[in-house]
Amino acid sequence: MTDHRASFDARITFGNGGDLAVHGFRVDLPGPDAAEDEIAALFVASLGLLMTDGVELDNVEIFAEPHKGTRGGPSDRAAQAAPAAGGALVELARPPADGGTYLVAPGGDLTGLPLTRTAELPAVVVRVAGAEAREIGVGALAAFDVGGRAVLLHTGALGGGRLTPEAASWLAGRGASLVGTDADGLDGFDGLDGVGGSAALDVLLAAGVPVVERLAGLDRLPPTGALFTAAPPLLEGVGRVPVRAFARVPEA
Repeated sequence: MTDHRASFDARITFGNGGDLAVHGFRVDLPGPDAAEDEIAALFVASLGLLMTDGVELDNVEIFAEPHKGTRGGPSDRAAQAAPAAGGALVELARPPADGGTYLVAPGGDLTGLPLTRTAELPAVVVRVAGAEAREIGVGALAAFDVGGRAVLLHTGALGGGRLTPEAASWLAGRGASLVGTDADGLDGFDGLDGVGGSAALDVLLAAGVPVVERLAGLDRLPPTGALFTAAPPLLEGVGRVPVRAFARVPEA
């Protein structure tokens, strides 16, 4: 099923005075035939605006594009319900011939990693593929509820965006259960933060958050609503192993 989004200019007037204008704003749509009043309602909901008196849209364009998880949009509504046990399984691991997918455990010991940190976790997919910035900062994550979730960074490339140490601290501080990426690693090619502090991987591991590297197929997951699993074997004294990562996607 193809996702659709809309781009538009808008002007909002408020019942208690004042107005707001935006240009090139985008929201997720439930389908390609969404009417302008539905798009306007999604726009207001996405910003959580109160006392809205009127919305005028211009230059509306509807196009096929994966949902980003617009607040109040179709993917967000699906996330409000508990993830269903049923649904299709989506392969997220790279084959051995392509280098595989790996889990890195805090403390360098897989026996200390509970299943509650690696199995059937509600997933949040943060799409940064195609972004001009090479770094993934707090601003790219702040709109998401990450507590108790697997936060999966969809960069679109093995040499994708680098998670900043500040963003890693933000994720750990808000209770993310696991952080995954489709890139070679969270810290780019050199594994360093370039500033002299702790790299993102080190920050997360120190906070007890496992990391999964070199994922595949994140474009096949909705922004929210899937259940993610990457459970490793119980190996004492081993901190990084290949895993079979997958997700269960709720039925539409």
